[in-house]
Amino acid sequence: MVSPPRLRLKAQVIPRSQIQAVDKPYVRAWVDTGIFHLDGSYDYLVPQEFSHSAAIGVRIQVPFNGREVEAIVLERLDESSVTGTIKSITKVLSPHQVATANSLELIDAAAKHWATNPFDIVRSAIPPRVAGVDKRFVPVVDTSSPKPRLRETYSFHALDPYVEPADQVISMAKRSLSDGSVLIIAPDESDINALCKSAQDAGVDFIRLDSSQSRAERYENYLRAMRGKKSVIIGARGAAFTPVDDLVSVIVYKESSHEHFEIRSPGWNVRDVVQMRRTLESIDVIFTGYVPSLEISALIDSKKLKYLNKSHRLRVKAFSSDDGALLPGKIFSDIRSALASGPVLFVVPRKGYGNALLCAHCKNLARCSCGARLVVGSKGAAPSCEVCQSTYPDWSCTWCQRNKQYLAGRGIERAAEEISRAFPGSPLVLSFGDVIKTEIENKSIIVLATPGAAPKVVGGYAAVVMLEGLKLFSHPDLRAQERARELFFETAAMTHPKGVVLLCIDESHPIVASLVRWNPGAMIRRELEERLEIPLPPYVSSFVISGESKEFTSIATGLKKAVSDARIPSSIRVYGPSEIGSTQARIVLYCPQEDSAALTSFL
Repeated sequence: MVSPPRLRLKAQVIPRSQIQAVDKPYVRAWVDTGIFHLDGSYDYLVPQEFSHSAAIGVRIQVPFNGREVEAIVLERLDESSVTGTIKSITKVLSPHQVATANSLELIDAAAKHWATNPFDIVRSAIPPRVAGVDKRFVPVVDTSSPKPRLRETYSFHALDPYVEPADQVISMAKRSLSDGSVLIIAPDESDINALCKSAQDAGVDFIRLDSSQSRAERYENYLRAMRGKKSVIIGARGAAFTPVDDLVSVIVYKESSHEHFEIRSPGWNVRDVVQMRRTLESIDVIFTGYVPSLEISALIDSKKLKYLNKSHRLRVKAFSSDDGALLPGKIFSDIRSALASGPVLFVVPRKGYGNALLCAHCKNLARCSCGARLVVGSKGAAPSCEVCQSTYPDWSCTWCQRNKQYLAGRGIERAAEEISRAFPGSPLVLSFGDVIKTEIENKSIIVLATPGAAPKVVGGYAAVVMLEGLKLFSHPDLRAQERARELFFETAAMTHPKGVVLLCIDESHPIVASLVRWNPGAMIRRELEERLEIPLPPYVSSFVISGESKEFTSIATGLKKAVSDARIPSSIRVYGPSEIGSTQARIVLYCPQEDSAALTSFL
């Protein structure tokens, strides 16, 4: 007779020892609840086995609402203010501190400023842990106290023309290295690559921190940056929160770039985070770029921030076109002269071929049945919708029924056709979209590029040509003028000292005089005055609340009642709700800068 098999437990569970720590037996922690409004801190008991490892800034695992979730230790306590049962820490996930008291204070300030859960900031500020990296590092507990304010540099450093901008930034960093570490924050991967190359060429050791790295490499470099001494840390926007023990200076490269804004909610930006960090730590803050953003310009105008700019005089010529031609007639001789001595760069406002299609007879805009406009992707191609991709091989005008087409909105591919006909025999190089060239040889060639895609050339261009200059200032958003100024200055800086800047724009446009003097001050002051009068940012703050539309009518009503009841300042304006698609809605709030803190606190 076969005996039945013995019963076996699937898992042997042994209750964890609940002996609490002798010294500071409680922790206060931020918990990754996954629920937006549960954004406070929570107290937990510390078992004796975790007494030494559960330090400030260490990742732990805690029970929350029937789940085991991640948390970060904010402080150790002798007593808890919580009444009732307090649960214990389940596990110390990593023995390494990933935040310090200063960096936690910065994250908290950012969360309050952008009215969000602290863990929404933590996800951007602290890279995910990698167990293999944890094993290679010896745990170090930060016991440093806040340093007294000793450093006062707070400035915008305008970059010079003719010199590689990354080299200028590394030179700034080297001047501070004797006193401690320097953190450089760059907009994107290409800028980080350029800074790393410049640092390497200058013999400067650096630590890189950005999303182009593997998870293990990024986490390892993050831990190295925390412990480094007299190091240069080069990173993307998330590096703005990186705790560095002996940090003396933060440099924000290309300060006005849109890449310095976090695309995920809550949409924090590097400029504001760095300014918060300056109030919490004893560090210098240097913003760099060719042209300051309007927010920085307002600080310069009010004498709160110093503007540093060397005097330069550029050769600039402006040519207006009255007949809609891509190249005004008088510009040809200057381009030919420049081609005889080196490469010439043309900046085209748009990619593609024909970015709008009009009826040649009645000039009405051609549209798809879905409402979007029709474009022409290449020479001889049938018109197609830029949204749904529907093609119209037998297109005819819906207004006059004629089929003669007129292409408006030249893209770079159509501009290349016209320029190659105008300058036959000159080699042509295109840089745009997925075919961006990073560098070209210094020889007599024509280079066409879209904004931001211009390749570098050793020694600089003999000439740069800004095609359809007015279109670069005509985008329908609040940053259009700011973005265009930076583009004009950045492109003009790519000439060599004897080169020329050729602008296809009326000579009365203020950008012409600004480039000649290498000073955009007059243009910026004029725009600031207009925005103060209207008013628009940077003199007002805007808040955008979005979500499911069914709740938004009552939210808007509640906000308006809060204004009438004086729970929030009467200066606050509530716009909306406005529909976004079929199920989403949005409310926009405006208020003067001085009332933004009160509104943030209310939200």
